[in-house]
Amino acid sequence: MNTNLSGKQITAVGLMLFALFFGAGNMIFPPFLGQDAGTNMWTAIIGFLITGVGLPLLGVIAISKVGDLQTLGNRVHPVFAVIFAVVLYLVIGPLFAIPRTGTVAFEIGVVPFLPEGTSTGIWLLVFTIIYFIISAWLSMNPSKLVDRIGKLLTPALLTVLGLFVVKALITPLGAPQAPVGPYADGAFFKGFVEGYLTMDAIASLVFGGMVIATIKGMGVTNTKSLSKLTIKAAVVAAAGLALVYLSLAYIGSTSPEAIGLHENGGSLLSAAASHLFGSFGSVILGLAILFACLTTAVGLISSCAQYFNKLMPNLSYKTLVIIFAAFSAVIANVGLTQLISFSVPVLVFIYPLAIVLILLSFVHNLFNGYALVYRFALIPTGLIGLVDGLNAAGVNVSAITEVLDVLPLFSQGLGWLVPAIVGAVVGYAIALVVGSAKNKTVPSNN
Repeated sequence: MNTNLSGKQITAVGLMLFALFFGAGNMIFPPFLGQDAGTNMWTAIIGFLITGVGLPLLGVIAISKVGDLQTLGNRVHPVFAVIFAVVLYLVIGPLFAIPRTGTVAFEIGVVPFLPEGTSTGIWLLVFTIIYFIISAWLSMNPSKLVDRIGKLLTPALLTVLGLFVVKALITPLGAPQAPVGPYADGAFFKGFVEGYLTMDAIASLVFGGMVIATIKGMGVTNTKSLSKLTIKAAVVAAAGLALVYLSLAYIGSTSPEAIGLHENGGSLLSAAASHLFGSFGSVILGLAILFACLTTAVGLISSCAQYFNKLMPNLSYKTLVIIFAAFSAVIANVGLTQLISFSVPVLVFIYPLAIVLILLSFVHNLFNGYALVYRFALIPTGLIGLVDGLNAAGVNVSAITEVLDVLPLFSQGLGWLVPAIVGAVVGYAIALVVGSAKNKTVPSNN
């Protein structure tokens, strides 16, 4: 029985995981953060790295210890496990993340080459139809594609991005400007919440299972070895993500002087590439982003189709692939800026739940795995997250927010943190008093 992998194999798996993570949000949000944070970029990017790199790493580690998302959700309640998984798969699937890969690929890979003043609507429609037809076709059997990308395309992509950063260091676009909006006096917390938009923390709960399956396919079946190797691969992916985020945020922070302000990170990055390398830079960047987004789309379509095939066996995997790809093509045509604005309220609601679930999994054995701990922590988290989500959607909930404003960090979007901790403590105390085995969750694998 094989219980280990070579360094080369672990790196290949890590780069595969990086390729799955590295898609739309990974490219567009860091430079936009850098632009708006300006001189406060380093403070903002630290917050961003916590939710954009640290949490995805913890998410993969959490899944490596329990096996899959369903088992993790069962620690709360079997009904919660299904509902949470369905919502999560829809958010990182056809509702937001999959369509976003298409719009970002279009924004960076096509728009810069259209004649000035051209209406992009019809071009976006044509592009997304072709893009999602290819995505669906590749998703029918994605394993070989992902393997090739992990070994070949991802290193090439990192090399291309490295060239952009080196060029930006040698010939700076300009000096960072004064921070705007929330970045002026709350850069860290704004960056922390912006990290939600990558969707990587919730995606990690899905991709963790894919990494485990990949390592199993290499002949490793021992549970402890699987967990250990999955963690090593996750560290490789996290290091790659951190490097990319820091680089792109730097480019964004120095860009306004040379290319002006942009309404999203896609157009900003494209303009920066043109400024640094001319039309050649736009071509290379466009191709790199196209394949990066395509890889993520294939991984997400495949994951969603596999999950819903288990949930609804009457629908075949291939049928679900076609359904998700077609639906994503329709959603993608609302445009990148609009798609981001629609996704923010949902992410503000679901992200805190995922964070608390991930963090509790690391102290699962310390509180004897009591389900009440999970439930009492997640209930206030979900309620406050719902209020934050409604507020982000523009719904008037001022009467509620005025009451909740007494909570620590509420104005920074982290009002759920203290109630989650208090709820976990209360749940543990009640579980100790009740002392019944029915309050125990599914045993941990570690």
